[in-house]
Amino acid sequence: MATCMHRMHNAYTNFSAFSGNVFSENISGKCLSLGSSTPSFKTNGVQLGKQPLIMSASLIAPSMVKKVVATGSRLARGWREIQGMNNWENLVEPLDSLLREEIIRYGEFVDACYKAFELDPNSKRYLNCKYGKRNLLNEAGLENSGYEVTKYIYATPDINVPIQNSPSCGRWVGYVAVSSDHESAKLGRRDLLITFRGTVTNPEWIANLMSSLTEARLDPHNPRPEVKVESGFLSLYTADESQSKFGLPSCREQLLSEVSRVLNKYQGEEMSITIAGHSMGSSLALLLAYDISELGLNKVVSTNDHVPVTVFSFGGPRVGNSGFKERCEELGVKVLRIVNVNDPITKLPGVFFNESLKVLAERYDLPWSCSCYAHVGVELLLDFFKMHNPSCVHDLETYINLLKRPNNLEIQREGFNFVQKAKKMALSAPKFKGLSWRNAGINMAGLVQSQRT
Repeated sequence: MATCMHRMHNAYTNFSAFSGNVFSENISGKCLSLGSSTPSFKTNGVQLGKQPLIMSASLIAPSMVKKVVATGSRLARGWREIQGMNNWENLVEPLDSLLREEIIRYGEFVDACYKAFELDPNSKRYLNCKYGKRNLLNEAGLENSGYEVTKYIYATPDINVPIQNSPSCGRWVGYVAVSSDHESAKLGRRDLLITFRGTVTNPEWIANLMSSLTEARLDPHNPRPEVKVESGFLSLYTADESQSKFGLPSCREQLLSEVSRVLNKYQGEEMSITIAGHSMGSSLALLLAYDISELGLNKVVSTNDHVPVTVFSFGGPRVGNSGFKERCEELGVKVLRIVNVNDPITKLPGVFFNESLKVLAERYDLPWSCSCYAHVGVELLLDFFKMHNPSCVHDLETYINLLKRPNNLEIQREGFNFVQKAKKMALSAPKFKGLSWRNAGINMAGLVQSQRT
């Protein structure tokens, strides 16, 4: 191998605004150098993701650069189509059986976040994961998933709303996992998976209810003021605990650092980036997908290609405006939105100012057409719910179970009800200045009622 393969060079160049590292290349020496270490994120003195990145071609094991051998299965042969290469053409209507299996599989990875999330205020792990990284998937019933969890992700809402006696701090929102060698052979590629749970805590609910557009400005080299996203979701994604000496970096910094590390580790292999989320988690998933693609983290310099980035969104709300939607499409971000027709959350934000109104606004050249919210991606519309109970029509477990049994129109909920438990915790909160949580709940209930079909 004449030179060591270096996937992240372009992405790291984009990161220079964060870390201030100076790059140097030594082609004749058959290695690439970034000074003494890879670039790292800094947030008020907090530094992340520092990993050595000086690699000699002679020291790279063959297993690090060979492509994962496909098994000949349909998924190994056609994984790019399943990941949305052709925007799921002829796979959604009717729903392809393999695509259905993959949707269920990724949905169960997201559901593991709920099963592992500690809601007991008496627990030392309150609002965190109950288990360590090695045991998470086993405890969630995914012991044969073939993935290894590499990092936990925390988010800090930039909203000062306490939860009972808990201080305002980062809450566990999801995890990063990577497929094993054996699983990668079955999948036809190495899969980097990021999953996010939905809304549980009061600050997260309030962030969801902000419903105002703000400029994303995630690329330091090109702010793109026309790209706007919902301010509450952006806050969850970018807010950190910089006011604390040992505070957490932002959700964004945690994620970009880990994604960079994993992509660099498996450079030379066929790879995919799959991001899955439910409800609020779908919003974080889409913001991350856009961020990765905008910064060029997924660019493979040696082949001038890109690692495909796919989002599986379960019951997700709108995230940004039409400018955000168009930029995601330009970047090649693939989004499959799994939506229950009776789920009111998928109609938010922008109940009135959305894609439909934008068409009218553009026709008559109205000045606020750029302020309309817009969904991104392909919609898989599910219309098999008879019930109008909001805790069922938006529940991820119900989505998954009914995808497994598409002919069943109704399903009886038994045992542990995560939504109801989270609701009790939220409704027990005190009143806050400028906002009564109970009033917000009443308003949401009214919106749910108005969205019933």
